[in-house]
Amino acid sequence: MKEKFFILPRFLGAIALLSVLASCAGHYEVASVERSRILIDSRYDAKPDAAASAFLQPYKHVVDSVMGPVVGRSAKYMTAVRPEGTLSNLLADIMVWAAKDYNETVDFGVYNMGGVRASLPQGEVTYGDVLDIAPFENKIAFTTLKGSDVLTLFSQMAEVGGEGVSHSVRMVITANGQLVSATIGGEPVDASRDYRVVTIDYLLGGTDKMEAFKCGRNVNSPQDVSNNSRFVIMNYFREKARQGIEVDSEVEGRVKIKD
Repeated sequence: MKEKFFILPRFLGAIALLSVLASCAGHYEVASVERSRILIDSRYDAKPDAAASAFLQPYKHVVDSVMGPVVGRSAKYMTAVRPEGTLSNLLADIMVWAAKDYNETVDFGVYNMGGVRASLPQGEVTYGDVLDIAPFENKIAFTTLKGSDVLTLFSQMAEVGGEGVSHSVRMVITANGQLVSATIGGEPVDASRDYRVVTIDYLLGGTDKMEAFKCGRNVNSPQDVSNNSRFVIMNYFREKARQGIEVDSEVEGRVKIKD
């Protein structure tokens, strides 16, 4: 069972009290702030509360009916880590795979590490698993960057230790966040040519320190709910399932740290 942490902010009570006192005469200051952390894990499953279980059962049935359907299978447990991870590689590749559905031909894909909020389990993958990975309303998006801006983008990725990039990209960075070299499709990035990039709309504004995306042009950013990244990911898993294929991904040197 996955471990979860819950923060209990005791200071909320103090803040509420101060809100009341603020309407009275006088000056008040917070004297102290305390908090505690309780680890919620499998130990609490040993003695389930019957009354609580009964209360939650009708809701659990509804949630399970939504989150439980299987969309495909994963060949192994995958994670998103810097400088390169199996899951971050997979998600960037899925964005490239989906480009055909938007009449787009792209040079590479980017998926930010900050947008990956869970790991991918081995075996059956459910709607709920995909929702855990991509819980936000981010949608697939396309933009064109000048090669010089691509190099800036890769430099910004190097500064944070790497982001999810698709199979065509190879980057070498230093441990202190400098870009050493970069190729796309086996060729050095040409500062003068244009590159078509697929990513998520959240990044187009230069968020997650990838400010080079602000220089993008000819943007294609469909905003229908069906274009949400989680549905793009589920479509990929369903397609592979129809083909009888377990989804897999490898760490293959897309982002390397120079020795």
